[in-house]
Amino acid sequence: DPARISFAGPGKRDDELEAAIATGVTLNCESAGEGARALAIGQRLGKPPRIAIRVNPSFELKGSGMKMGGGAKPFGVDADKVPDLARHLIAEGAEWRGLHIFTGSQALSADAIIEAQSNVMELAANLADAIGQGLPKLNMGGGFGIPYFPGDQAVDLARVGVALAERVANLPPVLEDSELCVELGRYLVGEAGVYLTRVIDRKESHGTIYLVTDGGLHHQLAASGNFGTVVRRNYPSAIATRYKAEPTEEVNIVGCLCTPLDRLADAAAMPRAGVGDLVAVFCAGAYGASASPVNFLGHGPAAELLV
Repeated sequence: DPARISFAGPGKRDDELEAAIATGVTLNCESAGEGARALAIGQRLGKPPRIAIRVNPSFELKGSGMKMGGGAKPFGVDADKVPDLARHLIAEGAEWRGLHIFTGSQALSADAIIEAQSNVMELAANLADAIGQGLPKLNMGGGFGIPYFPGDQAVDLARVGVALAERVANLPPVLEDSELCVELGRYLVGEAGVYLTRVIDRKESHGTIYLVTDGGLHHQLAASGNFGTVVRRNYPSAIATRYKAEPTEEVNIVGCLCTPLDRLADAAAMPRAGVGDLVAVFCAGAYGASASPVNFLGHGPAAELLV
């Protein structure tokens, strides 16, 4: 059902806007200019665009790996400019679909998520009052992270749920009829994915052992530490073909690309592995193939299998 699909992103091309409007997809409008283009395309098609506004709030999701709100951002419309833009879009005939407020990604703190959701609801209510219209839908963003590294603790989902239920039970009148939703992409699929790559060479350089694989950052940019990571740390990994064996050596696991950025594990304790063994990188279900430079140096994509 196209009516249940939303289209976000700060750089929508005219052909993409036209396809979305023609099929009835909701546009999460990122700027006044994008809104004007959507209105013009809708007028030419004889079909009012379905528009929500993505808001750039003044706050952020504390402790998030990627901050998507607060201060100057390429994402969304600054909160103080939203009411005027919304009233204009509605007056020009757009079908009003509400607000999208995304504050950050990869948070593990229940307190931080609870605080952000509370702030989002308060902001949404204030904006709806200023617009003079209710919100058919409020997309509250996401931010639910997964534990990648030693010491990481999984999100206390029960605490988040209790706080959210209490907040929903006491919504201000302007939000009582709104459909509320959250984005759970990484939380749902991150731990479900495993990346497998084969060792094609084993070598030693200045006392360091390297396992060279036929994969790497062109398949798993995040696991290589080049996707929003300040300090690179190893994703959980193993020699899949020797999974139950005890570690006997320290190795660096690298990819096949001619760049020092192509690293899958640094100084990792592993059982001895050689040519033909398989390396498994876990927590690979999110920001894998779709977030990686798959054509870099022409090595091509990895096969994707649903098991």
